[in-house]
Amino acid sequence: MYSSEEILKMVNEALEALPYDRRPASLYEPVKYVLSLGGKRIRPVLMLLAYNLYKDHPADIMMQALALETYHNYTLLHDDLMDNADLRRGRETVHKRWDANTAILSGDSMLVLAYQRMQQCPEEKLQAVLDVFTETALEIGEGQQYDMDFETRNDVTEDEYIEMIRLKTSVLLACAVKIGALLADAPEEDVENLYQFGQQLGLAFQLQDDLLDVYGDPKVFGKAIGGDITSNKKTYMLINAVNRANAEQREELMRWIEAKDFNREEKVHAVTALYDQIGIRQLCEKKINYYFAECRKYLARVGVSDERKQQLLDYTDEMMERRK
Repeated sequence: MYSSEEILKMVNEALEALPYDRRPASLYEPVKYVLSLGGKRIRPVLMLLAYNLYKDHPADIMMQALALETYHNYTLLHDDLMDNADLRRGRETVHKRWDANTAILSGDSMLVLAYQRMQQCPEEKLQAVLDVFTETALEIGEGQQYDMDFETRNDVTEDEYIEMIRLKTSVLLACAVKIGALLADAPEEDVENLYQFGQQLGLAFQLQDDLLDVYGDPKVFGKAIGGDITSNKKTYMLINAVNRANAEQREELMRWIEAKDFNREEKVHAVTALYDQIGIRQLCEKKINYYFAECRKYLARVGVSDERKQQLLDYTDEMMERRK
């Protein structure tokens, strides 16, 4: 069994070794750049760990793992363009380093490359793998659209938000472990339990991100806290604050949401204080714990030994450790 650290090292080395020998080089340079920016490589690591539950050589499906990482970074490239973000992981985003047209075209090429890499699997597995991957890609686009639609609404419900993050974030984690299991010839029941495991883990992970944006340590979180507050992003925190506030609290909250001119620090402090009054932190932590417990239940149902599951269990602990 490989540890997540060993698998992460394998993923990074394989990404670095990918050839880009097509022309024009100006189309592929941003692709190489995006994939060189680092990150935790959560999705390929999850795929290889899921495969390693059943088979001893996860490197055998490295190209499919790289396909998922290519796809994930394609979505980030386009997200950055839509958000007009200047930085990604402390480096210039593609549309800033080059321009918007380059970001669109290189991003489109990344999507095609993701499919090219994904289809390099055994022929008998190709249809099942592409079915999962394609359905996931469609769902992620749907989640992104819901997220954009929510920007103009102040009546988003918690259930709507959970469905949005399931589509936008969770299904890609679920896809990772499901494809890993499919390629490892896992029993059908295990494949489905692993998919549900990934989906519940993704929900816990995204809600943790919402929480950390307000209550995290910037040194641990890796970026300044309060970004979601200053941009009025419809997170679990804000949606529940709006829906659970009393009349006075809602009036103050709406004043901050609608404010065009404001001091960043003052707004973050004021909205966080409202979250504290309404009990939003405790509410979010309870929801995170619920989904994390659910993901563990699904993993417990997978029919391999606890010893073989240990690396995947350790990795999920590592993913969620920032909130402890």
